[in-house]
Amino acid sequence: MVQLNTSFKNNMLRVYIGSSVFFLGLMVSPILFAPFIILCLPLPFLIRYNIGKVWAGTVLKLAEWCCGIRYEVEGLANIPIGSAVIVLSNHQSAWETIAFRYILPPQTSLFKKSLLWLPFWGWAMATLKPIAIDRNSKQNALRKLISQGTEALKEGLWVVVFPEGTRMPVDKLGSFSAGGAMLAQKSGYPVIPIALNAGKYWPRYSFLKYPGTIKVKIGPRIASEGRKTADINKEAEDWIKLAMLQIGQ
Repeated sequence: MVQLNTSFKNNMLRVYIGSSVFFLGLMVSPILFAPFIILCLPLPFLIRYNIGKVWAGTVLKLAEWCCGIRYEVEGLANIPIGSAVIVLSNHQSAWETIAFRYILPPQTSLFKKSLLWLPFWGWAMATLKPIAIDRNSKQNALRKLISQGTEALKEGLWVVVFPEGTRMPVDKLGSFSAGGAMLAQKSGYPVIPIALNAGKYWPRYSFLKYPGTIKVKIGPRIASEGRKTADINKEAEDWIKLAMLQIGQ
């Protein structure tokens, strides 16, 4: 069921118009940016990545101008400089999949293989070193995450994982799969936990977007060397649960 935000019922015309204009911008923007990313395929990866980052920043600005969606980030000091990490974050909407590419250092993340065939957006994403998986084959997906994720970390890229596996309602946290924590345990790279409440203003599966400020909390580094996968996963999950309660308050 679509989770509707009812706190703006007295200004729904603004919400409908803003959401419609934003949707149009969201559809058109990949057509404008994707060709530049694809044409830069022979050039260094960071050139393509930075064009994609400009696209992400453009989408965030469109969300602010059209829908009144802003964001604030707490814990930026926890972002390590010049060091790759694995991000474990809760997942509530498409907002974080876009915003992380603008807020965080260069990264890769898991993508459904079928999405890379989408015109323009998917074609551009295919050039940005995604970890493309088939969700119907969990064992193969896990092997890809471990092998390609480790390779990306060695290249200095962050690896973003949403361990809930799907977008959840704003007031719920799904059970954490162990894939991201296993990548940390096997690679020896640390974990950075992130909590957010994007679903409050950009609800999952909803066309409508609501004005407000999305809150993002970036947690301290979680060491992985010499630790069990389950322990890494639980520490990240516990931190995110507590951070979500703090955001809610």
